[in-house]
Amino acid sequence: MITDHCSLKNMNIFKLATDSVQGIQPYQPGKPIEELEREYGIKNAIKLASNENPLGPSPFVLEAMQASLKNIARYPDGNGFALKKALAKKHGVDMDMITLGNGSDNLLELVARTFVTPAHSVIFSQYAFAVYPIVAQAIGARAIVTPAKNWGHDLTAMQAAIRDDTRLIFVANPNNPTGTWVDKPHLKAFLDAVPEHVLIVMDEAYFEYASENPDYPNSLEWTTDYPNLIVTRTFSKAYGLAGLRVGYSISHPDVANLLNRVRSPFNVNHLAIVAATAALDDSEYLKKSVALNRAGMQQLTQAFNKMKLEFIPSLGNFVSVNVGDGANVYEWLLRQGVITRPLGEGYGMPQHLRVSIGTAAENAAFIEALGMRMKNEE
Repeated sequence: MITDHCSLKNMNIFKLATDSVQGIQPYQPGKPIEELEREYGIKNAIKLASNENPLGPSPFVLEAMQASLKNIARYPDGNGFALKKALAKKHGVDMDMITLGNGSDNLLELVARTFVTPAHSVIFSQYAFAVYPIVAQAIGARAIVTPAKNWGHDLTAMQAAIRDDTRLIFVANPNNPTGTWVDKPHLKAFLDAVPEHVLIVMDEAYFEYASENPDYPNSLEWTTDYPNLIVTRTFSKAYGLAGLRVGYSISHPDVANLLNRVRSPFNVNHLAIVAATAALDDSEYLKKSVALNRAGMQQLTQAFNKMKLEFIPSLGNFVSVNVGDGANVYEWLLRQGVITRPLGEGYGMPQHLRVSIGTAAENAAFIEALGMRMKNEE
C-alpha cells in the first residue's frame, strides 16, 4: 500500500497522544550558562538556578571515574550491586530495600507508574516540586493539591484530603522551591494517621543539608515501621553529581521488588554507579559541601535583610526571596550575567526568585547585581 504523504503532512500527531499527556506543561530546567552567554554575548556568567553543588565533583570521585573509563564499552551492572551494598552499609538497611534511579525524579515516576492508575488520586501540596503534578497527569490520575501553610506542607490538610481512591502522597522534606520542612513530631503523627493502602513518598533530595537541624527527621528510621513509606534521595545535590543523574529509594522490600520490576534495565549508567559509590566514601567532601552551604545561606540572608527583602527560611541549598516582580528581576539579572530561577510559571509564586547557594564569590556577584536592581526600584 502506497502512503499518501500529503495526508501525513496534515495529520495532527498531537491528537494521537493521550488526553492527560496533551495537557502536560513540560518541566522547565534552569537556563544553562552556555545558552545565556550565547544569547546575550556575556562571558563568565554564573548559574544560581538549579540547586547544584558549587564545589564541583569530589577529586576522589573523578579519580574513580577515570579508572573505570576502560569499561564503558560494557553494559553497567543492571542491579547496581556495588552501589546498593555501599548504601546499605551507610544507612543500616538491607540491600533488598533499595531501588536505584536515574536521579530521584526517575524514582518519583517509578512509584507512580507502579502503583497509580487513572482511577486513583495523588495528593501533594501547593508550591511543591513541579515534577509531582507532571507525574500524576502523565498517568491520568486525579491530582489533589492541598493549600500550603506558611509556604510549606500542611500535613493536617493533606490528611483531610485523603479519599477512598487516594493511592499516593508526595511530601518534599525540605520542599523545593520554598525550602520549608516538616519536623519530627508532625511527620510521625502524619505517618500514623495515613491509611496503609496509601503510599507516602518522602522526597529528601536535600537531606544532607537539612540534617544539621535537630528538628529535621531522618525518615529512614521509620521505613521498617511503615510498609507504605518510600524515602527518595539523590547524589545530585550535596554529593555534586547532578550531571550523572543517580538517585535511590529505600522502602519495604516488597515495594522495592515491585519498583525494580518496572525500572528500566540499566537505568543508572556505569560511570554514575562508580561515582556514587566513591562519593559515599568521601566524607570530607560532604562536610565541605554542607559547610559551604551554611556559610552561603548566611551570606545571602544577611544581604536580603539589609535590602529589606522578605525570604522564606530554607533547609536546602537555595533560598526563595520576594523581589516584587520575579520575572522582570530575573530578566534583568540575566543581563548582568547571573542566572536565578523565577517561580511564577509552574509554582504560582510570581514575586519570588529561587537562588541557589554558590561560592562566596558567586553569591557576592548576585548580591551586588540584585542590590543595583533594588536601588533602581527606589
